[in-house]
Amino acid sequence: MAGQQTMMIVLIGISLWAICSAAPTECHFNSQALCEYEGRHYSMGETWMEGCLQCTCLHPVGVGCCETVHRPVDFPPWCEVRVESPTCKVTLVLASDPRLLCIPGEGNSVDPSHGAMNMKLAG
Repeated sequence: MAGQQTMMIVLIGISLWAICSAAPTECHFNSQALCEYEGRHYSMGETWMEGCLQCTCLHPVGVGCCETVHRPVDFPPWCEVRVESPTCKVTLVLASDPRLLCIPGEGNSVDPSHGAMNMKLAG
């Protein structure tokens, strides 16, 4: 019985690693956490969502959680990633003004804080 539990924990751990390593996401493991969320108890191998995190019960060794959002990794330093809760929608915005979208690429390669954006005016 103990051997089966150990094997199950290893398989779940490998699955959690595989899911989380397939995309640029962050994973966390808490060996002290209980397999409980919003009053519901979970058994080993069961998963649940906590906001934008998918958590897996690894009882008796703890809980592992991975982000479900895919964060961009290659963008200019004047942009930043915003994740909307509870939709988990990812948006790239200007760090200097998060109300504005940051669209890296051709024609947008100048840091807007320098005031020299290559903008074409209609006319």
